[in-house]
Amino acid sequence: MFPFQFRIFAAVLLLSLFGQAQQPAPDFSTAQTEAVKFLGELVKIDTSNPPGNETRAAEYIKSVLAAEGISAQIFESAPGRGNIVARLKGTGKKKPLLLMGHIDVVGVERDKWTVDPFAATIKDGYLYGRGSIDDKSMDAANLEVFLLLHRMKVPLDRDVILLAEAGEEGTTQFGIDFMVAKHWDEIACEYALNEGGEVHEENGKVQYVAVSTTQKVPRGFSLVVHGTSGHGSVPRVDNAIAHLATAVDKVARWEAPMRLNETTRRFFQQMAKISPPEKARLFAQVEDPAAQQKLRQSEPAYYSMLRTSLVPTIIKGGFRSNVIPAEAEARFDVRALPDENMDALKAELARLLNDPAITFVDAENVNQRPATPPSGLDTEAFHALEHAQQKVFPGVPTIPIMQVGATDSAQLRAKGVQAYDIGTVMSANDLKRVHGNDERIQIAGFGKFVQFLYTATTEIAGAK
Repeated sequence: MFPFQFRIFAAVLLLSLFGQAQQPAPDFSTAQTEAVKFLGELVKIDTSNPPGNETRAAEYIKSVLAAEGISAQIFESAPGRGNIVARLKGTGKKKPLLLMGHIDVVGVERDKWTVDPFAATIKDGYLYGRGSIDDKSMDAANLEVFLLLHRMKVPLDRDVILLAEAGEEGTTQFGIDFMVAKHWDEIACEYALNEGGEVHEENGKVQYVAVSTTQKVPRGFSLVVHGTSGHGSVPRVDNAIAHLATAVDKVARWEAPMRLNETTRRFFQQMAKISPPEKARLFAQVEDPAAQQKLRQSEPAYYSMLRTSLVPTIIKGGFRSNVIPAEAEARFDVRALPDENMDALKAELARLLNDPAITFVDAENVNQRPATPPSGLDTEAFHALEHAQQKVFPGVPTIPIMQVGATDSAQLRAKGVQAYDIGTVMSANDLKRVHGNDERIQIAGFGKFVQFLYTATTEIAGAK
């Protein structure tokens, strides 16, 4: 009796394994064409923030899902500020995976673009338009992967949730803050894949896949100096502008203490392995102050990963050339390390300035994202990203990074979610156009990113 039962069990097991092995792969060429169509349609919807008007883009996504028989819901935090959520059900054996991206974009200087920023112009293998990378490419890729899972009836152990949120570009109260505070049950998850990383390309060859596991935190403040007003012909020792100029120079030259965390330590270790010899030495010796100063000159973004940065961006003071003003102000864009104690940092700056006429004023209307620990490097999701990378971009490493900017992943990490920020194939030239003029995305690279996202999603959420 036992041998017969064993043979039946073995046959069932083999059939099960055979069925898993025969799960057909999508036609990624067709998927690329469709995803580019979605991206172009989203770029044509002007969601510049302010004012946002993201509901129009949310309604477009909802119409695409409805055509496939997938229901979705739009949650408006204010008139026109829509966030859309859809869900594919799994067995519930594991907590959900969230695929997310924001549908607002920054504004444009139309006269400095060589193409219409909202026409989704395709030329020379690129799609041009505001949001083509940041962040409607993530929305289009998420939408395509979501549809592939649905069409191919991929068996899932996790629900897969699609979120396209409003307000990421500086007004998170309309987007992720609203969804976390008012509709958390709709997006609650164990893992999230979001914007913010990249597949880094140089001279047409992929060098590494960057996955952001943490980010610096916006914590801006102003230095305000009060003095005595008077006639510009009479020099005064308490001239507010003179005091401010000295203070700005001191703070801009001052360096906060350098600290590495798990993410940045591994980043520089792995960059040292794949970089040309001169750069490799800098990355390997990144804790040496001399190496840091060389990075400050040659790789300022990498230098910013080492410490809290304080950058003067706005100076205000005076209203007539012959009047000494009673007050002057300098605004600093502060990007803090996740574990930075801002009160202690400002106390250190006060000792540095040693000027009772100077006060610190926290900036108003700063996108105050929460400071959180990095997402882990030894999780099912991070390893799935590594495996997917090896399938789609073989022979290059997956490197964790700390963003010097910020994304909506911060609010998710504050809720205990392991969030990983990824992105499409980009060269340095493509990257510098983000938030700049003639923003564009490489179409072939975007197709590869869709394949990467699908491969990682099925490993994280697929039935085992």
